Amino acid sequence: MPLVFEARDWTHGVLVGAGMASETTAAATGAVGVVRRDSMAMKPFCGYNFADYFAHWLSFGSNPANRADSLPKMFHVNWFRKGSDGKFLWPGFGDNLRVLEWMLKRCEGKVGAVETPVGLFPKRDDINLDGLRLSDEARDVLFGFDREGWQAEMASIGEYLAEFGPRLPAALEAERQRVASALATEAKKAAA
Repeated sequence: MPLVFEARDWTHGVLVGAGMASETTAAATGAVGVVRRDSMAMKPFCGYNFADYFAHWLSFGSNPANRADSLPKMFHVNWFRKGSDGKFLWPGFGDNLRVLEWMLKRCEGKVGAVETPVGLFPKRDDINLDGLRLSDEARDVLFGFDREGWQAEMASIGEYLAEFGPRLPAALEAERQRVASALATEAKKAAA
């Protein structure tokens, strides 16, 4: 996952939230530090079936009373990406405001984005990096698009969502397939 990206639309945002993965903490059962799917960072706290939870979130986008432009934008952040040396690539803390500033500017229509099959990435010049000492590796990983990694991620999300069986909202799986197909199409273009 890059440092930040914006969901294409509401349904895509629900997919992004549904497919979140993180390391387990003391709040979760089982071993600490194991990467697992943690839909919307709610796994230890959700009181009902996640398929129904996804349907609830999707209902906001399908409700005719909610115009697409009245729904909030959805973003995904990854403050904890590590480099090849095992250290965090992004400094965090107060520097997270740099990312939040980009998100606010996106909400206000003041900055653009790079469209990818998996969402809208910031243009490198649109996030204020003044005064930060980020290595070339950090810049490439935090703001880059890893097509092969995303293809594996979409396959893994598909396996996770399949665990919900027939209760899984069809719109969520359709959106996952749309993203996977867009990734495959881009991979074919890159190979040509």
